[in-house]
Amino acid sequence: MAATGEPILEVRDLVKHFPLTQGILLRKQIGAIKAVDGVSFDLRRGETLGIVGESGCGKSTLAKLLMALERPTSGSVKIKGLEIADARGGELKRARRNIQMVMQDPYTSLNPRMTVGDIVGEPYEIHQEVAPKGDRRRKVQDLLEVVGLNPDHINRYPHQFSGGQRQRIGIARGLALQPEIIVCDEPVSALDVSIQAQVINLLERLQKEFGLAYIFIAHDLSVVRHISDRVGVMYLGKVVELGRDTEIYDRPAHPYTQALLSAVPVPDPEGRERRERIILQGDPPSPANPPSGCRFRTRCWKAQDICAQQEPLLQIRPGTAHASACHFAETHDVVHA
Repeated sequence: MAATGEPILEVRDLVKHFPLTQGILLRKQIGAIKAVDGVSFDLRRGETLGIVGESGCGKSTLAKLLMALERPTSGSVKIKGLEIADARGGELKRARRNIQMVMQDPYTSLNPRMTVGDIVGEPYEIHQEVAPKGDRRRKVQDLLEVVGLNPDHINRYPHQFSGGQRQRIGIARGLALQPEIIVCDEPVSALDVSIQAQVINLLERLQKEFGLAYIFIAHDLSVVRHISDRVGVMYLGKVVELGRDTEIYDRPAHPYTQALLSAVPVPDPEGRERRERIILQGDPPSPANPPSGCRFRTRCWKAQDICAQQEPLLQIRPGTAHASACHFAETHDVVHA
């Protein structure tokens, strides 16, 4: 479904620093882990924004900030114009109706002591105005049917379902309040490849049927490309490249994106031979002590003196919607299968 209208989610200069302390009694702060450090983007109705990056780059912390499960150190998160970064009580409760989450691991995100009916219907206990008590069972059965499960299994427990079925239960729970935005935090990474495809197809069908907007967080670049309209690449708490899926995957501008894409398996032997493999040196720096200037410079083959002295801004290339944060950004053709 094509994105339409004004942004329903606006994120501006979002920052989350976790304090590092020492001492048992005084707990003196000696530093901070800069998990998310100045992230900005918009999301429109019907759009899917994919977020990719290495483990530890801040993807899951970003998801928690969008859900108001973590409070930002600074910055703004607006859902349909309502600021949720500082919202409390009833205001936050109303905002959360419009944004729900599908968790990464279907084996740990469902309460094993609750029936499927109780799990999917739990949001109605918090937002009782959405479904009167006498109508909840029917609504839950309808949701199970929508995600491809047997509505007669409403009284079963999570251990009686496979991993893919459990993730469908999680998706049904996310749909219960009829949100406009769903944050998918690596929703298929714990599933077999064949099941991953089924879940991705389900998410795409639900998006068309209900006009949903997705934030789709993953480390698997091929999955993100399949479902996303736009892609944001994160490195050490920052978005270093943002653009349409075709721009990011076919002509990446940031060296880090180029390195990530060069590692994606290519089944075609001729394609593998034509593609230049980029091997990054060293490990990612600690988010508690990131490098000065460009955070990628310690692993970048293009780094020069300016990279250590001046932090590159996320700038849009003329005539495109493609932005990258690199002093020496240039497009780079990628060989695909």
